[in-house]
Amino acid sequence: MQAALEEARRAAALGEVPVGAVVAKDGEIIARAHNLRENGKNATYHAELMAIDAACKVLGGWRLWQCELFVTLEPCPMCTGAIINSRLKRVVYAAGDPKAGCCGSLTDLFAMPFNHHPVVECGLCQQEAQALLQDFFAMLRQKRLAARERGDQNHAAEP
Repeated sequence: MQAALEEARRAAALGEVPVGAVVAKDGEIIARAHNLRENGKNATYHAELMAIDAACKVLGGWRLWQCELFVTLEPCPMCTGAIINSRLKRVVYAAGDPKAGCCGSLTDLFAMPFNHHPVVECGLCQQEAQALLQDFFAMLRQKRLAARERGDQNHAAEP
């Protein structure tokens, strides 16, 4: 999870929501990624999807049944679908996401009768992941407030 947190910090440094993910096989990291939605201008550039894509390329196939995903924020519906489809055997996430989390917070897509059900664990390094997210959104709110005070009509909307 420390490697995923490192990726989340990289995302924050780029102005992205600080979410990082790593895929491991046999205890070794084979892929790492962080959110790039804002910079890539693509709604699918979530850390989980990018890490899954990189892992598939490393292994030369789309089935990741021998792999585990470590991610700093509970996966959304899109990422949960990719986890199911890639057959990841285990998912470990740090912070829950009451707004979009689909591993138990908002809903639990893994409890539905899909053809694959990974083992799910939550809360590993939760406080550190939550602090990264809270600090990031506090900084965005400060930037937006400062832009309003300057009369800047072109300030970026909060992601």
